[in-house]
Amino acid sequence: MDGFTRRRALTGALAAGLFSAALALPSAQSRTQAKPDPAPVAQAARPDSADLDAITRIKEEALQRSQVMDTLWYLTDVHGPRLTNSPGLKAAATWAQSRLRDWSIPSVREETWGPFGRGWANEKLTAQVLAPQPFPLIAAPRAWTPGTDGTVTADAVVTAIRTDADFATWTGKLSGKIVLNQPAVDIPLLTAPLARRFTDQDLVDLQVQPVNPGRGRGARAGGAPTAAGFTERLNQFFAREGVVATLEPGTGRNNRGAILVHNAPAAYWSANPPMMTPQLVVSSEQYNRMVRLVQGKVPVRLELNVQNRFVGDSLDAFNIVAELPGTDKAAEVVMLGAHFDSWHSGTGAVDNAAGSAAMMEAMRILKATGLRLRRTVRLVLWTGEEQGLLGSQAYVKEHFGDPAAMTLKPEHARVSVYFNMDNGSGAIRGVYLQGNEAVRPIFAAWMEPFRSLGMTTMAIRNVASTDHRSLDAIGIPAFQFIQDPLDYGSNAHHTNNDVYERVQPEDMMKNAAIAASFVYHAAVRDELLPRKPLPRPQPRPVSTQ
Repeated sequence: MDGFTRRRALTGALAAGLFSAALALPSAQSRTQAKPDPAPVAQAARPDSADLDAITRIKEEALQRSQVMDTLWYLTDVHGPRLTNSPGLKAAATWAQSRLRDWSIPSVREETWGPFGRGWANEKLTAQVLAPQPFPLIAAPRAWTPGTDGTVTADAVVTAIRTDADFATWTGKLSGKIVLNQPAVDIPLLTAPLARRFTDQDLVDLQVQPVNPGRGRGARAGGAPTAAGFTERLNQFFAREGVVATLEPGTGRNNRGAILVHNAPAAYWSANPPMMTPQLVVSSEQYNRMVRLVQGKVPVRLELNVQNRFVGDSLDAFNIVAELPGTDKAAEVVMLGAHFDSWHSGTGAVDNAAGSAAMMEAMRILKATGLRLRRTVRLVLWTGEEQGLLGSQAYVKEHFGDPAAMTLKPEHARVSVYFNMDNGSGAIRGVYLQGNEAVRPIFAAWMEPFRSLGMTTMAIRNVASTDHRSLDAIGIPAFQFIQDPLDYGSNAHHTNNDVYERVQPEDMMKNAAIAASFVYHAAVRDELLPRKPLPRPQPRPVSTQ
């Protein structure tokens, strides 16, 4: 049995039981009473009701003929990580567009944004401790850093360079060395499970949390400058001193042998990067062992071979856009999307091939069911999200206006809503209202037919920063779904464990059905979804770099 057949057998087996439970809709008689003539678009569901016949067709397509895990397999196992502007991302994007065209999506294209910076790929990495006892390192290079000049062997040295004043202490002492400049990492006893689903009480707690301002992503992933640019000066110091490579612990979430690899400063991918040496992230336990050995006066010798490739054929990046045309309200748009890019130590499965595959599947479902759409439905798969929402911010500025001055373009008024998926593969349990109380009764009606699939919760609060925030920032209704966390925030996303096995097929099928239904109801509704007051202008901070 080949891989494709195995994946189909898996989803088929899941669907057999899932479909029966999912069709816990009102009886055929009550559906007829609720909507006596489902076919004409003019009689589409009212804002406070759901089109149960359409939902039945969506569920049947999503749960009995799902292709979502096959799409995920291509994006992860076949194409691998999708770092922004990398060869891997470009190959995956070409395949994704072909996939959408194979589903007879009539309009599929790339929309360029930029400039972003250089592409980058790791093509080989071997990392081995040779002495005092040999063992292989669990390691990955930091993105956009150079490689070694072939295979190199060198001794490890532990430094503690924290300020510019410390440079003098180490000048002339690091040539030909592999530097460990961070202290050993505290790894506390693990007392909580690595993966979990929301309990009933968790969902209740989400509903009573107040509106929160949220946080920007750029400071975390986009390389906000350190105080007075110290990190850049430190990298330049290591390069001038002839350091072979630097190692750092892959800590962050008690990963237990996994490595957390993200956070590349913007200068790294720029057309004119600073001087730097190869930078490797290794498992915290192994890092700690090396630190203890060196500090105990036991020499540590390593062998490295890191081959990284820079790609500078274009400094521009792109988003993937696909559309299903509307009918009588075709000039108006309902949007859905997910970010397509990932970090590189795993295959970017839960973050965010899961979201991309589910939203692509939602488009397939809408096309396959033949449901007539009043508004145009537009899928956007974003890039540059991991570097600070760059692709979605560029799209917003190109199409809708500039949030810095809150100057709006005509297309802004024609967008009804944007639905985003970027919390891993956990089952959708509800939706964050993003402070938009006016949509509550609408979403309540749309959620009710999915109660049997566990979708029961609305939370007024904002949610962690991802691409919906770019549209929300300019006043377009934009929402992120509430999903079971699973191991998204503990052992999977941004680590080398972010792979196909971390994604739950049953959840993915449910999520695609829910996304397709929400998009459908927004597309056939008489009015656009209600909006919050237009935000105040958001002038960009002046860079200190």
